[in-house]
Amino acid sequence: MSELRMRASDADRERITQQLQQAFTEGRLDQFELEERLERALSAKVYGDLVALVDDLPAAAAGPARDEVTLESTHDSIRRTGDWAVPRRLRIASKHGAVHLDFTEAVVPHRVVEVAFDLKYGAAKIVLPPGASADIDGFRSDWGSTSVADVPGRQQPGALHLVIVGQSKYGGLTVRYPRKRWFTQS
Repeated sequence: MSELRMRASDADRERITQQLQQAFTEGRLDQFELEERLERALSAKVYGDLVALVDDLPAAAAGPARDEVTLESTHDSIRRTGDWAVPRRLRIASKHGAVHLDFTEAVVPHRVVEVAFDLKYGAAKIVLPPGASADIDGFRSDWGSTSVADVPGRQQPGALHLVIVGQSKYGGLTVRYPRKRWFTQS
């Protein structure tokens, strides 16, 4: 199925309404155009209807969310933690280094995110927010382990779902929730 014919989510509609409001603030749309496009955005059924509402606006007005990002490293680690924007598809290629992706504080405008790995000599660790799920059926490790700690493989209603694909030649994959922190009171 084409991505443009995929059903639009509430998060998709919200992102487009924000883009339209930003374009209005910048003077790219007049009041009538804004109201008309907002009405169409809020009633859009498929993703293609939403894309059509902003395709005549410059990329700067379309906001920071991107559909695909590629992260590459030859001799260093790849880390994404804290407040970071997650694209719909994240491609990661690393020759000699570990990958650490922490989604617990990330801004994720999509319910389903594809993470594609091409790892040679390094392992990957993914930390999910509570309630999220991960399908790792498309990931293969030649000389390493794949560990999923109490994370469901099926998509859970209203929660982030990762589809993890790709391979690691000499390293594994760990997918887990955040570790519980034990505090002592004095």
